[in-house]
Amino acid sequence: MKSYSLIAPGKINLYLEIIGDRADGFHELVMILQTIELADTIDLKPNDTQEITLHCNHPQVPRDETNLAYRAAKLMCKSFADAYANFGGVDITIAKNLPVAAGLAGGSANAAAVLVGMDLMWNLGLTQPELQDLAAKIGSDVPFCISGGTAIATGRGEKLDLITNLDNLWVVLAKYKNISVSTPWAYQTYRKNYRNSYVSDVKGIISRSDRVRSGDLMNAIIKQEGNKIGELLYNDLEKVVLPEYPKVAELRDMFAEAGVLGTMMSGSGPTVFALCENEEQAKDVMSRVRNNIADAELELWITKLGSSGIQLRDGK
Repeated sequence: MKSYSLIAPGKINLYLEIIGDRADGFHELVMILQTIELADTIDLKPNDTQEITLHCNHPQVPRDETNLAYRAAKLMCKSFADAYANFGGVDITIAKNLPVAAGLAGGSANAAAVLVGMDLMWNLGLTQPELQDLAAKIGSDVPFCISGGTAIATGRGEKLDLITNLDNLWVVLAKYKNISVSTPWAYQTYRKNYRNSYVSDVKGIISRSDRVRSGDLMNAIIKQEGNKIGELLYNDLEKVVLPEYPKVAELRDMFAEAGVLGTMMSGSGPTVFALCENEEQAKDVMSRVRNNIADAELELWITKLGSSGIQLRDGK
């Protein structure tokens, strides 16, 4: 049976609005999600046993069932028991390029790659919607990571409508290695502080979602207007995360002072990104930040907005 090597790109949020509570305990959201080209590599090999093994070059990445990639493999084994009995388990090797616990959906992208790779390995012939239905059982970001590109996400983030790909801009990413933000804490704190603004009726939820679909940011994305997109970036979670983590707020302020198209925290953070017109501007901005923040814990990356989700690496 053939082995596969896949590219698993990360993502940023261009827009994140918390609308209200859901019956399942999650939040009702409306987001605009965007793939970036910075990516992990996932290698899948059949191991002729009934075991799932996971290896990774990053010490902070768990190797057990708390890892979303492991859970994706387990879900495939449970969902396709005949294929599992026939072909056996899988060895998963993750080469991390995306920062860990950064709000860039690295774990979700790894899980998406495992779903796509095992579908190919077992010759199941699943469609993208079928893969995304499986992905939604693992995590809210996993369905988007399969398709990638630019999309509006609603529900808890699993309902997707793809829109015009926005792949003409560059991004600088910045994250402190010694700062992590708990996603549950961020959402729970937002709920505590802003619950009085929540919408609870279905009509109101649909109205808020439609407002984003027909709004200025969507129009700017469709027209590929980088300056306008930068001005309209929005993330509700900044209201609770930035006051609690002043170094993250400082990064955002420094990017803004560098004259970028726009800057924002991605997801629940702590990664902050800056949208740039081209690679030259991105390099200049990264250099400025490095020169102004002399902290060995600060990591910076340059990447481009991407138009694809999970892909085979070099045809493998």
